[in-house]
Amino acid sequence: MSSDVAVKVDGVSKRYLLGTRPLDRLKWSLLGRSIPEGLQHWALRDVSFELRRGETLGIMGRNGCGKSTLLEIIVGTLSPTSGTVSVQGHMAALLELGAGFDMDLSGRENVYVYGSLLGMEKKTLDVNMDEIIDFAELESYIDEPVKTYSSGMFMRLAFSVAVNATPEILVIDEALAVGDEAFQRRCFARIDALKEAGVSILFVSHAAGAVIELCDRVLLLDRGEPLLIGPPREVVSHYHRLIYAPDEDQEGIRARILAGLPANDSHKSALEKDGKRKEKATSQRVLSDEEEAFDPGLESKSRLEYAPRGARILSCAIRNEDGTALNLLKRGHLYFIEMEVAFDEDSFGVRCGMLIKTVVGTELGGIVSAPQGKGIEHVAAGTSIRIRLPFRPRLNADTFFANVGVVGLSSEGEIFLHRISDALTFRVIREQESRITSSVDFSSGEEAVIEIN
Repeated sequence: MSSDVAVKVDGVSKRYLLGTRPLDRLKWSLLGRSIPEGLQHWALRDVSFELRRGETLGIMGRNGCGKSTLLEIIVGTLSPTSGTVSVQGHMAALLELGAGFDMDLSGRENVYVYGSLLGMEKKTLDVNMDEIIDFAELESYIDEPVKTYSSGMFMRLAFSVAVNATPEILVIDEALAVGDEAFQRRCFARIDALKEAGVSILFVSHAAGAVIELCDRVLLLDRGEPLLIGPPREVVSHYHRLIYAPDEDQEGIRARILAGLPANDSHKSALEKDGKRKEKATSQRVLSDEEEAFDPGLESKSRLEYAPRGARILSCAIRNEDGTALNLLKRGHLYFIEMEVAFDEDSFGVRCGMLIKTVVGTELGGIVSAPQGKGIEHVAAGTSIRIRLPFRPRLNADTFFANVGVVGLSSEGEIFLHRISDALTFRVIREQESRITSSVDFSSGEEAVIEIN
């Protein structure tokens, strides 16, 4: 294996036998019979890739696609059915934060227990103890039994120990969603520091934003098979296409990814002409990177509707000025989030609003139909309203989610009469030439001024 490669995975497959007994397997072996296909579950099939030194490689895929199985094989806690894994360098793995903690021991004592499991020597832990405690923000609790910790305190301590292991190879499996937002930002900053120090990182996550921010390349797994390895934004685009597609389109999308076709090069278009009609596919056509459209496969699977309190949001959609429903949008163009709301009770001070979030849940901002105290004075029970909230998505090419809600006044103050989290999903179309480097577009539209002295 080349000295420039930290981890090499070569043709790794993992098979589990379902509903079989050891005696059955012995009989098949003695009689020279093959195991029936229906009793074989392949968690991984022929996975190969290399993690280069100093590289951060992301691994994405739907639940059950084999991500965690692959990591367990790489770190050596699980054996492959076939194929090999070669590792050059000291490895630390954040697969199950806190595994091995003794709940009756103090936090300080568990630093030594957990650190030893990660291959850290006691003298190293002695030197790093103050930094570990400070990073975990547990100065006042470090000598208390871990069983008295909240789950957040427990996870912060485990992560703090793990990132102080100073490995040459770091394996992370969905371990960055610990603590509050400030602590999560510190976790990402520490990962950035490890990257700068030349640590090779394998990063498994469903969080597209985190993958794009951290990774140099991304491997897309599906049903245990490697579909694609490439630049983060390209792979994330294919990943979203796959997870949001209806079941009947899955095979076609898999085939397109394996064939190396672009994520947005062809799909059905459904244009909704009336808010009360259901979207349905009307034609097959090619979409360029510059074209607005409605993609029926791009729908929210995390939609959460809260119990109504006197009003119900009957429908919501994103439309252009002509009233056409869209979810593939152009950056900076004018659109409307249209809602129809029915009122079951008399309501006062009524306002409607929406909030746009990233895939990882970061709230980017929203708008309301009126300032606080200036909503619709009275809406009678049995009536309904239709409202259009104008907005311009000054956003980079990516997928976003929108919450919608309607509020009114009560004896408790302003309350939600009804709300739907992740009610809408939309994607901002990629531009051929863009100077935007983050989710939000802060550009003025003017050219940069450069002076050379």
